[in-house]
Amino acid sequence: VTGVLFSNADLKRLIIPLIFEHILAITVGMADTMMIARAGEAAMSGVSLVNMLNDLMNQVLAALSTGGVIVTSHMLGAGKAEEARSSAKQLIVMACGVSLFLMIFMFFLRRPALSLFFGNIEADVMENAILYLIITAFSFPCMGLYNACAALFRAMGNTGVTFRVSLLVNLINVTGNAVCILGLHMGVAGVALPTLLARGTGGFLLYLSLKNKENVIYLSKEKFHFNLEVIKDILRIGIPSGLENGFFQLGKLMTVSFVSTFGTVQIAANGIANNLDSLGCLIGSPMILAMLTVAGRCAGAGDLKQVNHYVKKLLRITYLASGILNAVILLSLNWLLALYSVSAETAKLSYSLVMIHNGIAIILWPAAFVLPAALRACKDVRFVMVTISFSMWAFRVGLGYILGVILGLGAIGIWLAMLADWVFRAACFIGRYVRGKWKLKVKSEHERLDIT
Repeated sequence: VTGVLFSNADLKRLIIPLIFEHILAITVGMADTMMIARAGEAAMSGVSLVNMLNDLMNQVLAALSTGGVIVTSHMLGAGKAEEARSSAKQLIVMACGVSLFLMIFMFFLRRPALSLFFGNIEADVMENAILYLIITAFSFPCMGLYNACAALFRAMGNTGVTFRVSLLVNLINVTGNAVCILGLHMGVAGVALPTLLARGTGGFLLYLSLKNKENVIYLSKEKFHFNLEVIKDILRIGIPSGLENGFFQLGKLMTVSFVSTFGTVQIAANGIANNLDSLGCLIGSPMILAMLTVAGRCAGAGDLKQVNHYVKKLLRITYLASGILNAVILLSLNWLLALYSVSAETAKLSYSLVMIHNGIAIILWPAAFVLPAALRACKDVRFVMVTISFSMWAFRVGLGYILGVILGLGAIGIWLAMLADWVFRAACFIGRYVRGKWKLKVKSEHERLDIT
């Protein structure tokens, strides 16, 4: 491929900070969990419940950011930097507006929301959950601003900025938790206030960074005007992505509820396996974000050959790196399980679950999760949404219930159903990509950008 849009050095500058940022988020999350446990079981339970709601809110904002990064990448690929800067403002205003609405909604309906999602909660857990939700809800606008700005830096291929800010944000979070929980014994407030401070700092710093006119995309001082065409374009991607994320999270919650009926051993083994499985996705998850930027920029340029070239290249990188990582995890699995100090029965089941997940992930995960990001980048979002939603409910939930609950296979049945979901998704996305329907969308989008 001649006249490439991304050199190998460009790809490294994009991908490596994304990987380190993902590793940082996982390790800090583990440290936070350990410190939260010091605040007591009621506090830990309250924080855990609210974090499920916060994750759902974050999925909504992440969907908007996905729409923003794809729309902006297309404009940059088409050589329309001025339009890209205009779309950046639209994304930031939309993200702040939506997150402000979510903040108000969760603040005033905090108790009904917790009761709706989690039923009857013990009084002390409910009080801790409410306090944590009130404080963290005020961080939603900061989270929306951070996600929008981070998406714009990814569209520019400049993930180094977001990594450095993320490093500071996580440092504030961990240090604040240590001081407020271990030192000042503030309980749930000691967990929530550092989160609020960290998110506020992160959003503010990324926003300031976008004012730098040396960036391809920067925020000018021109008066803001709503651009309905750009807003519609972002929502055309953001709404299907949000529905897809929402259905996926809801389906995961349902499968967890199935496992919760299987007894303590299976619940513990499922939790341990989920922790170790996340390690196997350390490379794959950042590659999803990289694919949106790279394929989106090539699609915006209307260059089908480069789209195809980089999709295959990023998939090869994902398969190779994820394969090596998962192989290392599987070879050291007995040693890793020994760190959890659980019963022999729990360790044995955990071993089987991780073997199922990480072993098959080497073959299926990139095609099932990274390849659809390429289709999204080409604005083939409706097919991706329908496929993932159907597969989740038909296989993970439906087949999982049959195998795990009705046939009595327990957690093993749930995880086998998950593999069926992967097989279906991978087959659909490979078939869609090979048939080339995405090429028509790239051509029509490029023609539209040329006209405008």
